[in-house]
Amino acid sequence: MAQNLIQQDILAGKRLLSLDVFRGVTIAAMIMVNNPGSWNHMYAPLQHADWHGLTVTDLIFPFFLFIVGVSIVLAFSKQQARGVTDSEIVKKIATRTIIIFGLGLLMHGFPYVTFQDGFGIHDYVSNLRIMGVLQRIALCYMAASFMYLYLKPKTIIWVMGGILVIYWLLMMFVPVPGYGAGMIDERETNLAAWLDRLIFTRNHLWDGMVYDPEGLFSTFPAIVTTLVGVFTGKILFSNRQIYEKISLFFLWGFFLFTLGYVWGWFFPINKALWTSSFALLVSGLAMMVFAATYWLIDVKGYQRFTHLFVVYGVNPLIVFFMSGILSRTLSITELTVDGEVITLRNYIFENVFLPIASPINASLLYSIVWVLAWFVVLAYMYKKKIFIKV
Repeated sequence: MAQNLIQQDILAGKRLLSLDVFRGVTIAAMIMVNNPGSWNHMYAPLQHADWHGLTVTDLIFPFFLFIVGVSIVLAFSKQQARGVTDSEIVKKIATRTIIIFGLGLLMHGFPYVTFQDGFGIHDYVSNLRIMGVLQRIALCYMAASFMYLYLKPKTIIWVMGGILVIYWLLMMFVPVPGYGAGMIDERETNLAAWLDRLIFTRNHLWDGMVYDPEGLFSTFPAIVTTLVGVFTGKILFSNRQIYEKISLFFLWGFFLFTLGYVWGWFFPINKALWTSSFALLVSGLAMMVFAATYWLIDVKGYQRFTHLFVVYGVNPLIVFFMSGILSRTLSITELTVDGEVITLRNYIFENVFLPIASPINASLLYSIVWVLAWFVVLAYMYKKKIFIKV
């Protein structure tokens, strides 16, 4: 009975609170780790693994893609229940994909122009990073949405397995010109990095590096992470009893986590390459975390202290975009202090936070204040019912 009520509420347009909280925690964490007071002073869990390996920070992006997958099922189920046709949904998918991808390009190109040595186009535009977090979200959303609409669940599972196995085979056994096959222990020598350099050239990769942590080829296994979210959403929206669903979430989650861990013995867990082992392991973790969140918040009704994350969860992409724009503004705005040029970001950090804490704690405090400041903005938007959908 409770299950039917939850499903009816979702179809009627009511938001799933546990999903909003999970999304809000994820986006707040993403903003926090992207905005330390100093990149030279960070606690290890707030940094990505140097290459192979896993930290708490490495879970943030895949968790968000998993949530995208769950949201696809909920959103499309609501639309189909209202009689929206598949062709209309396809138009919305295309529009949303273009908008999210475009926001990613706009964020990387900002501030677009420069006034140094006369007016001109900024290097951020001429060397525009083509791929990125928002761009990957857009591509994963598009691929998962079309598969959800047009493929049967069993077919989707076969596609997921096919992507992961083929990606593993290509990464490990296709020779990279000048380096050889299976050279995944270095940033430059692996197939994904080589293909990204070939397609985009180094000028259009992350920070002009030899690889891009959100590159095009490594987006394929990231699609699988999104599809695990779709799989979870299908279970959530099925007619099973609540505790059967939660049990399935934990069982499937543990199975995927274990499979990914074991695969990691042969194909190392690596977030930057989004290796098949990484895709499975983090998808399994995401599924189990969602199960716990769903049980606590929507089933048991423990909803105290959720507001902080709900306000982040209902406006996730726009706060990520605006936070990125403001952060870059602080990083490129220069001041002259005592004859030395310093960025506004560093000036704030050194004069507001460093005097009250050690460098590493000051850096952490800067991140926390950044998240809380955006909470104030988002709480106001929530109160005024301003929800910016893209």
